Amino acid sequence: MSSIDLKATQSPHILVLGMGGTIAGLAQEPKNKPLQYQAGQVSISNLLGQIQEAIPKGLTLISERLVNINSKDLSESVLTQLALTVLSSLNNQAVQGIVITHGTDTIEETGLFLQLTCGKAAQTLGKRVVLTGAMLPGNAPAADGPSNLLNAVQWASTLLENCPGGVYGVFAGKVCMAKDLAKRHGTAPNAPLMDSPTSPLNLINPSWLAGVRAAESAWREDLPVPHTDEWPWVEILTSHAGARPQTISQWLGSGVKGLVLAGSGMGGFHESWKTPLDRALASGIALVRASRTGAGLVRSDIPEKDPIGCMAAGSLSSPRARIALQLALNAAKQANLVGKPLTWQDFFARIADLPEIR
Repeated sequence: MSSIDLKATQSPHILVLGMGGTIAGLAQEPKNKPLQYQAGQVSISNLLGQIQEAIPKGLTLISERLVNINSKDLSESVLTQLALTVLSSLNNQAVQGIVITHGTDTIEETGLFLQLTCGKAAQTLGKRVVLTGAMLPGNAPAADGPSNLLNAVQWASTLLENCPGGVYGVFAGKVCMAKDLAKRHGTAPNAPLMDSPTSPLNLINPSWLAGVRAAESAWREDLPVPHTDEWPWVEILTSHAGARPQTISQWLGSGVKGLVLAGSGMGGFHESWKTPLDRALASGIALVRASRTGAGLVRSDIPEKDPIGCMAAGSLSSPRARIALQLALNAAKQANLVGKPLTWQDFFARIADLPEIR
């Protein structure tokens, strides 16, 4: 029989890391009000107990709780803890794969973060890191958590010769690259996959697989994981009708290191922002233009030429662009400490230019 061993072991196993979220949530009235629930209430061991009978025969799972939170409260220190745990686990020969249960609200940020800090390691070692979660709490009648968790375990453990190691997301019976996870609906069961190129778990789409290989071959080096107290301060600001210059100018002198501008359309921002943004650039604040639309490309010098110190986000959404900018700023700092004259733009360009899967 398959087993769930909660004690440390050196025998081959899948490591399941619990971070809370809706998948670990409970509703007070699950039948009548399933969306009124509290996230992060169920332990990861209990979640695994729900699928124990369906776990592939001979497979051992070991669980570890990192946090048990509502993912809207995800912090940078937790991301650091997660990446360091994933990297050390990938280098453990006994770990065959890693599953992470995560809230869907900020899974978009975590998916890109893990790709940029752990993706090359996972690919090189031929292991899969799999993010999953749920849209309904565990005690709701149509709870999707158990099936998502089981599918994630299957994807992390299945030996598929034609599919490389890497960082993936699994929801609603489908798989995508974790960097493409994007919650674009508040309640739909497949919300984290709505805008993501996907493939069925058991019947890999050849065009999707080709896109995975292209994206992973383009990512040649993982970025350093920021220490808990060294994450650069970056904020997201949204351009809208009636936007005021104070939205920008209030950040001058605040210590903020970067601003992601969630612009309208192709990443344009309000005319009233131009003068304070020039001042922000002059003071050394890094700027990235993204789009508030949630889809499509933001291209360099379109709709007008970008000033030096401002970069286009490419296909990155505003939340992803923020994580990318933070990691790029940190990577540039670390490079300069060892005498490599690289800028945050050098690192950000590598991220924004990753091939899209279509």
